[in-house]
Amino acid sequence: MKQLLVGNAPCSWGTLEHQDTSKQIPFSRMLDELVETGYTGTELGDWGYMPTDPEALRNELKKRGNVVMLGAFVPVALKHAQAHAEGRERAVKTARLLAAVATAPAPFLVLSDDNGTDPLRTRRAGLIRPIDGLRKEEWRVFARGADEIAGAVFGETGLRTVFHHHCAGYVEAPDEIELLLEKTSPERLGLVFDTGHYMHGAGREDIDLTAALKRFRERIWYVHLKDLDSAVARRSRKEEWDYFTAMRNGLYPELGKGCVDFPAVLRWLAAQHYQGYALVEQDVLPGMGTPKESAQRNRDYLGSIEANFA
Repeated sequence: MKQLLVGNAPCSWGTLEHQDTSKQIPFSRMLDELVETGYTGTELGDWGYMPTDPEALRNELKKRGNVVMLGAFVPVALKHAQAHAEGRERAVKTARLLAAVATAPAPFLVLSDDNGTDPLRTRRAGLIRPIDGLRKEEWRVFARGADEIAGAVFGETGLRTVFHHHCAGYVEAPDEIELLLEKTSPERLGLVFDTGHYMHGAGREDIDLTAALKRFRERIWYVHLKDLDSAVARRSRKEEWDYFTAMRNGLYPELGKGCVDFPAVLRWLAAQHYQGYALVEQDVLPGMGTPKESAQRNRDYLGSIEANFA
């Protein structure tokens, strides 16, 4: 049976952007628990969470059985042209570290909007209307910035960049994803398809996720697995919760406990002869349980449906 390659990320141990970092679980414990719960790949997390010295980072991954470094998330406020140069610098710096510890498959620079910083998009997450989106000139600036950053990353390191569509950012709704892909280079910029963000960003829970995967098939280079609690999503729209309120109320449950049809996702990936990793993202916040136990349940769930990837 073809093996499903599964990784997990520091966010599953509570290291999320825009959160208090004073109570973070140390990276060493996070990596130990990641391996103990059956994962073989990880992402970098916020800059400085793991060692930024290539030799030190390489040693940490190697001594735990050669954990594969899969990527690193870099948010940039792409709507604003004045943010592009600094964003490009951070992306290239991050990509150089990734390249220095790269094995196989090669890691991705995971580019995204600076999610959760725009009050309108944060308040409207899961309820995005066309009027809430970028205007024509803003799209031009946004897409140009994404292309330039992806080009710089590849030119400096040889690594490819994937864009992370994300709730509370300017590329959330399905049509926004399509617009970004239309306006950017298919050679420079791919897509990391995130199941939970896609469903919440679509504003409904009865969507055909397989159809969505087919829609963006040519640009999907990487996959994040995240579930969505349909009851919480509906309540968040009804009561107009902002994105962070919805997260605190359990918007993203453990895999298999929400409405994402993961067996169908695995069947689709198998049909595409997908060779890369599937990365679990749990977005554990303080008070939401023990990360190691949650990671184990997520891995066990994927093991129980892995035959769909055969």
